Amino acid sequence: MELAHSDAFVFFGATGDLAYKKIFPALQAMIQRNQLDMPIIGVARSGWTLDKLRERARDSLENNGGVDADAFAKLSAHLQYVDGDYQEAATFDKLKQILSGAKRPLYYLAIPASMFETVAQGLAKSGCTEMARVIVEKPFGHDLASARKLNSTLQSVFPEESIFRIDHFLGKEAIMNIIYFRFANSFLEPIWNRNYVDSVQITLSEDFGINERGAFYEATGCLRDVVQNHLFQIVALLAMEPPSYRGYTAVHTQKVEVFRAMCPLEPSSVVRGQYIGYREEPGVANNSDVETFCALRLFIESWRWSGVPWYLRAGKFMREHVAEVLVQLKPPPSKLFADSQPTNGSANYLRFWLAPNPAIALAARVKRAGKEFVGDQHELYLGGERIIRQETETPYERLLSDAMVGEGALFAHKEAVEAAWAVIDPALQSHHPVHLYQPYSWGPKEADKLIAPHGKWHNPRPGQVGA
Repeated sequence: MELAHSDAFVFFGATGDLAYKKIFPALQAMIQRNQLDMPIIGVARSGWTLDKLRERARDSLENNGGVDADAFAKLSAHLQYVDGDYQEAATFDKLKQILSGAKRPLYYLAIPASMFETVAQGLAKSGCTEMARVIVEKPFGHDLASARKLNSTLQSVFPEESIFRIDHFLGKEAIMNIIYFRFANSFLEPIWNRNYVDSVQITLSEDFGINERGAFYEATGCLRDVVQNHLFQIVALLAMEPPSYRGYTAVHTQKVEVFRAMCPLEPSSVVRGQYIGYREEPGVANNSDVETFCALRLFIESWRWSGVPWYLRAGKFMREHVAEVLVQLKPPPSKLFADSQPTNGSANYLRFWLAPNPAIALAARVKRAGKEFVGDQHELYLGGERIIRQETETPYERLLSDAMVGEGALFAHKEAVEAAWAVIDPALQSHHPVHLYQPYSWGPKEADKLIAPHGKWHNPRPGQVGA
C-alpha cells in the first residue's frame, strides 16, 4: 500500500546545532533530487527573523558540503519561520496559521528530549496533529522508566506508525549492508550460529573528545550515548532471525526478540573508562564518574546464540576513528595440520568494516609454497572505495525522505527501545568506578581482561582491509 506523502516539513530547534550541521544540508540535497517541494517551517525561541534563518541556512551549507545556487533559491523560497516559546500557546497558534493549507505535516523535534512532551502537547492542543507524523531524536529517554514515559506521551498524541525515532546510524550505507549481506546470501546461514561462531566483537571508536559538550555528556555518558542505541542496533541486525516477510514490521519484530533475549548487564560484565583530561572540560564535575569509554560482555540466550559472547566497546579519544564488526569463527575440530588450530586469534573470521571505508572481509588460511603443510591468514574482501562511490545519500537525507512517505524500516520502534533499555538499566544503577585511560589509546587495560577468555580485542586501523 502506497502511503501518503507529507505536505509540510516543520523542524523545531531550527536555530540549533543539529539543524546547522545536518538538517539544512539534507534539505538542500533533497531539493536537488526533486524530493522536496513543500513549505519548510523552522520553529525556535531565539528572537530571530526569517532573513536571519535564511542567512543561517546559507552559512550551514557553505560549511557542510557547499551551496547549490538553484537548490538554495528553492529552499529559501519554501522556508518560513516561527519564533516563540514552546510553552506558550501563541507559538503553536502562529504555526497553525502558517500550516493552514497542509493536511499531513511532518514535525521534527530537533530539540532536547526534555522538551518533547511540551511540544507534543502544544501541537495537540492547537489542533496541529491530525494526519501528522513526528520525528524525535535520540536518546529516547534516559533509562527504562523515562523511555516508557516518553513513549506514552508521544502515543497520546500520535499513533505509533506516525512516530519516527531517528538514529542516523541506521541510515548509513554500511549498516544497511549488514542486513542485506546476511539475508541475500545463502552461504552464511549454516554457520551463523553458536555451533560455528566463537565470539563477536564490535568496536566504535572516536579519535576526539566531547567537543565542549560537558554538560550533555555528564548527563549521558557512553552507555546511553552510543551503546544502548548504535551498538545494540548493530547487534540486532547481526543476531536477528530471518524476517518472515518483506516489510519493516517483520524486521522490527525480529530485532525486538533479540533485545528480549539479551541477558541484563551485570557489573562484572561492564568496564567503564574515562579519558584523562575529561574532568577539566567545561561543564564537567571535578570528581566526575561519567564514562567516556565502555566495554561490555553480552550474551543472547536464544537458540541460535546461546553461549556465544558478544564483546562491545565504544569510546572518545581513542587511537583511531573507526567502526568495525569481527565475527570470530571456531577453529577446525581436528588438528590435521600443525597450524590448523591457531591459538593467537587467527582462525577464520568475517569482518564488517563500517567506517571510515565500508567493506566486508572474510579471513581464510592459505598454504605457503613448499613441502610443509603450513599457511598464512589472508583476507578476501568486497567493498572499499566502490561502496563509497556508490553511496549517494547522506543518512539524514535518506531518513528524512523515508519519514516523509511513512517508511519506518530504518527507525527505532517503541518495543525495541524499551527492551534495549531493560538490558542497560542494571548497569546504569550499579557499576564499578571508571578507570582512567590516556587519550589516543584503546582505553583502559581492564577492558583487555574482560575479553581475555576469548583472546584479544582486534584493534582496527584505517586502510587495514585486505591487509
